[in-house]
Amino acid sequence: MDDVPRHGRGPQKHPEMAAYQALSEAAFARYPDTTTLPLPIAREIQEEVGRSFARGGPEMAETVERLPQVHGRYMLCRCHYPVTDRPLPVLVYLHGGGWMWNSIYTHDRLIRSYAAASGLAVVAPDYSLSPDSRFPTAVEECVAFVHWLVRRGAEWGLDPGRMVIGGDSAGANLTVATALRLRDAGGPMPRGLLLNYGVYDSDLTRPSYRAYATGHMLTAAKMKLFWDAYAPTPEAKADPISAPLRADLRGLPPALMHVAELDVLHDENILMAERLKAAGVATELTVYPGMLHGFLRALGHVRAADQAVAAAGAWLKDRVA
Repeated sequence: MDDVPRHGRGPQKHPEMAAYQALSEAAFARYPDTTTLPLPIAREIQEEVGRSFARGGPEMAETVERLPQVHGRYMLCRCHYPVTDRPLPVLVYLHGGGWMWNSIYTHDRLIRSYAAASGLAVVAPDYSLSPDSRFPTAVEECVAFVHWLVRRGAEWGLDPGRMVIGGDSAGANLTVATALRLRDAGGPMPRGLLLNYGVYDSDLTRPSYRAYATGHMLTAAKMKLFWDAYAPTPEAKADPISAPLRADLRGLPPALMHVAELDVLHDENILMAERLKAAGVATELTVYPGMLHGFLRALGHVRAADQAVAAAGAWLKDRVA
C-alpha cells in the first residue's frame, strides 16, 4: 500500500477537469446508475449523454457514412474529410467505451478534431461490442477492416499506404491488438499508433487502481465489469492480444501515448510505454497533470484536451509525410 499515497496525496484534479466532471456527472444523474441497468438501456443512456458532449467543434469538408462488408457483416463507418484533396492519408480511429458501449457518434467531436488538426481523413469503424461479441471478435473485425481498407480505400479517396491506427481506452487496446495481429501475419503495417489512455492489462491490482478506484470518471468496478464482459475466462484475460502489456511488442510502428495522470489505467500506461521502448519501438509519452480518464472528449472545456489534439495532429502529419 506504500505506493497509494504516491498517487493519492500529491496530484489534484485540474480545475477545468473537475468542472467538466461535474457537468458529466450532472448529465448522468438524470438516469439510474448504468452499471445496474440492463445493457440495452445502459447503452442508450451512454449514447445519449455521449452524443450531447460530442456536438460542436470543427466542420469537415465532407462527412460520409459507408457500409463495407467486413468479417461477415456490414460495418458502419463514419468518414471525415477535412479538405477536398484526394487521396488523403488516413487515421483509422477506434472509439473507447470498455468494449461494451459508446460509438462512432459519442466520439465524433474528437474524431473530427483529429482530422482538422492533422489534415488526414479519419475513418471510424463501428466494431462489435461485448458481451454480444466477446474477445477476439472486435480484434478480428479491426484487422479485417484494415485489410479491406488497403484493398479498397482508394475508392473512398484514401491513400491506405499512409495509414495510422489509433484509439482511446478500449479503442487503444484494440489498436495495439490489431497491430500485433498485422505484424504476426506479415502486414500490412500502419505507420503509427495513436494510443490514448489505453487498457493494456487485465491486472486490476496496480496502485493506480487503488488510488483512483472511485471519483475519477472511470472506476475500478467498471473496469472489472468491462473485462468480465469482453474476456470472461482467465485464459482470455491472460491472452497477449487482449492484454497486450503481456505481448512481445517488437516490430510495432512508432507510438504516441497520451495518458491521464489521475486514472486507474495510469500505471499500465506507464508500463506499456516502458515496454514499447524496451522492444525498440519509437514511443513518445505525455502524461497530462490533473487529468482524468476520458479527458480528450472534453474538447472546448479543458485546454489540455485541445493541446493534446494539437500535438497529435502534428505527430500524425509527421507519420504520413
